Amino acid sequence: MTPYAVLLTASDRPGMLFALTKVFAEHAANITYVDIHGGDGATDIYFEFRVDDGVRDRVIADLRAVDGVTRVEDTPSFSKIYGKRIVIMGGGAQVGQVAVGAVSEADRHNIRGERISVDTIPLVGEQALAAAVRAVVRLPRVKLLVLAGSLMGGDISKAVEEVRQNGLYVISLNMAGSVPDAADLVVSDPIQAGVMAVMAVADTATFDLVRQQKRRY
Repeated sequence: MTPYAVLLTASDRPGMLFALTKVFAEHAANITYVDIHGGDGATDIYFEFRVDDGVRDRVIADLRAVDGVTRVEDTPSFSKIYGKRIVIMGGGAQVGQVAVGAVSEADRHNIRGERISVDTIPLVGEQALAAAVRAVVRLPRVKLLVLAGSLMGGDISKAVEEVRQNGLYVISLNMAGSVPDAADLVVSDPIQAGVMAVMAVADTATFDLVRQQKRRY
């Protein structure tokens, strides 16, 4: 099955999403991602889906035929445009320094054909950080989380263990608290942590995070 993406505008009314997803089901297309942005009486809906070769045109034609749909167009998928995501969260100063290293390294790999984007969110407080860590796995395309701060532990450590069980890699700055013990890798220098985060997810790098697990630098 080949991946595709489509952006459409439809009436904002009950049952519209059902009518659209029914089209995909009728063509045995597998929807992999949906994003909805509501407006004044109309809604923009973005679908990423996989379908057998030669079926895409029929899917688009049937979407256009749905009552209430006013526009349907092909679009590059988010993975092609933004690629893999790295999320950095924690104290503002530390987050900023990790981002410096991550953005600089991502630029080097993106020039060579990668697509790596860097997201940041300065946060304080155990419960706010723990909730944000758990929510990361619900975001699309996130491959790695960097926790940057001076003190993190308690429920944040539990959240780190949970997301790691879901396949997300976690890099932690060398800080007080139990989070460094729960993370995959601990790095003291924030700029180097950002660089290593990008190297860990880049196909154009030879850095293997699995071989570095539970080490401290």
